[in-house]
This record gives sequence, C-alpha cells and structure tokens, in this order.
Amino acid sequence: MTTSLTTPYGDDEIESARKLFEGPWDFVWASTHVDDLPPMVGQEIAFAGRSNVGKSSLINAVTRRNALARTSHTPGRTQQLNFFRQVGADERLTIVDMPGYGYAAVGRAKVAAWTNLIHEYLRGRSNLMRVYVLIDARHGIKDVDGAVLETLDKAAVSYQVVLTKGDALKKADQQFMIEATYDEIKRRPAAFPEVLLTSSESGLGIPELRAAVGRVLAERE
Repeated sequence: MTTSLTTPYGDDEIESARKLFEGPWDFVWASTHVDDLPPMVGQEIAFAGRSNVGKSSLINAVTRRNALARTSHTPGRTQQLNFFRQVGADERLTIVDMPGYGYAAVGRAKVAAWTNLIHEYLRGRSNLMRVYVLIDARHGIKDVDGAVLETLDKAAVSYQVVLTKGDALKKADQQFMIEATYDEIKRRPAAFPEVLLTSSESGLGIPELRAAVGRVLAERE
C-alpha cells in the first residue's frame, strides 16, 4: 500500500528528514495581527485545515512532541498563527499552525479577522515555502476546503494536500481517496502534484510527509 501519489521517497530522504525533525521543537511566537508577526528566520511551512481535521495532532506527530501544538475537543480553538522552531538548535525551519477554518459556531467578526490575518500572512511572508492543506480522508475535499485552495491559487502560494485520519479508511479505500483527491487538485495552478495519506494515530505517511518537507527545504537552500 502506497501512502502517496505521485512522488516516491528513498530511504536516504526518509532518514535525512527524520533527522531534520529531531531536536527540541518549541513554541516561539503567536500572532493575532499581521503587524505582530515574528522576524523571518530560515524557511517556513504552514499547516492549514478545517477546525476538526486533526491539524495539531499531525504537527505533534511530525515533530515527535506529544503536546507541542495544543489539541482540543473544541473545534475553532486555535485563533492565531502559532510558530514553532528548534530554538537553539537547527533554526532552518519554522512550522506555522494556522487558525482552523470552517467552524460555523464562530462569530462572523472573528471569522473575518482570522481570514484577514491569514491572507496578509500569505501575501507578505517571503520565506514561506509551502502550505500543507489538511483534508479529512473520510470526507475528501469539501466546498469550504475548495475555497481555501482557490485563495492559495490566486495568491500563487505553493501548497500540498495532505489527507489526515487515513487509518479510519479500509485499505481498499485508501488508494481510491488518494487518487480521487489528486484528480481534484492536479489542474490547480499552485497545487504541488502529490497527495499524501497520513494518520497521526498510527504513523501512516508521517515519514513521507517529513521527507516532502525536507525535499522542498533542500530546494530552497
């Protein structure tokens, strides 16, 4: 069973990426307004997704930290841009946890403020390498996800789709969902032509996700 379409990763890339994410990852900054963004250090990747897609859990799995990104049973809890970095170690890479979207119980004013913050961040962050857009593998790309992809396309911000909660699918359905998602994004101008299937619970696809980040980082350095 492959966990991605379409790019394979060799053992050397997997091991190099494992080492990239080793070390003391820590929370370094939180921003609720574009004027309060931290100084740009090295390169950045951002994780975006619906409020209940498992974004914080995936960040914790990638960094091997149980509580780096705060998880919550209450959708919409993350209301700011949270920045994580290997402080005092390898500062080549910063992870940005973006506010979750698509939670109807959040007031319109708050949604507008989040949306403006995200748009300003995307437009003005020259060291942002890629946005990883998380999609629940059980449901695929919904209209609210499509709107986010459209925003990224218009902003010409490179992004890659990562399917979460892949362990919830039967093995027979996993490859089908990967291929169906790929078919939906392959003509989008800013989409990286690869879909990854992951699970923060089982570790499915986590080495490949790290390798994907490691590859784009190597291309930028």
